[in-house]
Amino acid sequence: MQAECKQNLNQLSFLLGSLSTEQYNYKSELLSGASIGQHIRHIIEFYTCLKESFCLNLTQINYDKRKRDKSIEQDAKKAILTIDKLIDFLNEEKVVGKAALVANFSLEEDHDCIVPSSYRRELAYCLEHSIHHQALIKISLTDQGLRHLVDDNFGVAPSTTKACQIKVVK
Repeated sequence: MQAECKQNLNQLSFLLGSLSTEQYNYKSELLSGASIGQHIRHIIEFYTCLKESFCLNLTQINYDKRKRDKSIEQDAKKAILTIDKLIDFLNEEKVVGKAALVANFSLEEDHDCIVPSSYRRELAYCLEHSIHHQALIKISLTDQGLRHLVDDNFGVAPSTTKACQIKVVK
């Protein structure tokens, strides 16, 4: 799972190296005024939350209480540096062990649920979460006439890509 996460993060970093500050911060009406930078920040924060929980030997992971760093959404270079640190972490650590997801799925306060999980499962969640946001980033790229910066599989789940490659034999 770590190899797949690193591949995904490298894909994001490569894209960010191709964008100007204006493109990174462009607020697309198609995305309710969200920018690529905002989606990148969101992706990075989930991975960072998982990393910090693991490094602190915490048994619970709470993405709702993650640290939010607005400078990442405005500065693609800072985002790339943060992604590099996440990749270093994934290269250095064997991210395994039991954990629990803590989340409030209610609109009301203080309705936390605790869901048994593992660090590998949460890595899978971060990857799936990233792919979902990449699909939204692709909308912004298309809106800006920059669709050529990513391949057709950017923002598409690997299972979907593989299913589309299977040919039906009669």
